[in-house]
Amino acid sequence: MEQDLHFATLTDIIYKTWADKTAKEYKQFKGLKKENLRDNMTNTELVLNMLAELSTKRISEATNPEAMDEHAEVAKQGGEIARNARLELEAKTGEKVVSPLNAKKGILNKKPDELKK
Repeated sequence: MEQDLHFATLTDIIYKTWADKTAKEYKQFKGLKKENLRDNMTNTELVLNMLAELSTKRISEATNPEAMDEHAEVAKQGGEIARNARLELEAKTGEKVVSPLNAKKGILNKKPDELKK
């Protein structure tokens, strides 16, 4: 049970760092209730989330955190890598990456250029 809480906390740190929203805030932003957040992300959101998770895993393997506060710092560092990529992409495209689009609103059926509208 405590391990689940730690996992949820670390996940929130990763999301909050790269997307500026906790998992709960992200789900609300997308209008989700019980649906899976990942299933409702655009491809860009998924890639950045995966970058944040992978970066966190690799930093964790390199630094061997033990205490929860050390794990939290690693989660933040991993999220920062994806945040930096998000901010750079947004600056170069002029478009926000974190999107209210979800599966019901048609992200799965739209072409990338249609998501801009």
